[in-house]
Amino acid sequence: MAFRAVFGAKNRRHPIRVSFSALLRVTDDDRYVLFDSPARPSSYGPPGGVLKIHPPAVRILESWGFQPDRTVEGANRMKGDLRGILPADSLRAFQEWFDTAAYRESATECLRRELREEMSEVGLGSPGSSIGSLTFDPIRTVREGPSEVPGKPYLQLRNFEVYELAMRTPAAIRLRRDLVEAGHDEERPGVICAGFADIAHGRLGRALIAPQSAFLAGSTRLTADLPSLR
Repeated sequence: MAFRAVFGAKNRRHPIRVSFSALLRVTDDDRYVLFDSPARPSSYGPPGGVLKIHPPAVRILESWGFQPDRTVEGANRMKGDLRGILPADSLRAFQEWFDTAAYRESATECLRRELREEMSEVGLGSPGSSIGSLTFDPIRTVREGPSEVPGKPYLQLRNFEVYELAMRTPAAIRLRRDLVEAGHDEERPGVICAGFADIAHGRLGRALIAPQSAFLAGSTRLTADLPSLR
């Protein structure tokens, strides 16, 4: 209701880009483990990514005018991502559906899947079947927008759920140890350990740091978005 009151009836078809993600915080004292991003080469961000929808959600989202946002470069990887364009008058229904958790990944499912994919991408190899036993503790949820995006014809609403590994199993303890060791190993350039000052600056040496990394430490974005490959 507040959203419609702000934008008024004449803008009910105003496009809104939505993106809902889960991020994993892995720390070593005052450092945060970050992975190289294939969508933004030489930039590093937290493990995790956009939640996926399940097939029954496709028709529901289509009924609200949802249009998936995909790039040519990342089309296969982005298939099923909960990221796209909605008309403004569908936003309330979309958010109510999201809150039911129906026909979409949970944050736990998303983080397990992303760890499988991303650990291989950054050169750490497959984490094996033990990944299925991992659980995660919530840290915070950061919601941005809807707000204007410079140079874009839409408003943007983004939701970031931040979690950390629950250190309750040997598998979780080993995984955290392996990720931290990789972040400090110069022979593994796909993983770094960055401090908060590095995140606020947006760079560690030659590595750019993605702005969502700031949500590992707080609820405020500190640097501008980095463009993805298209």
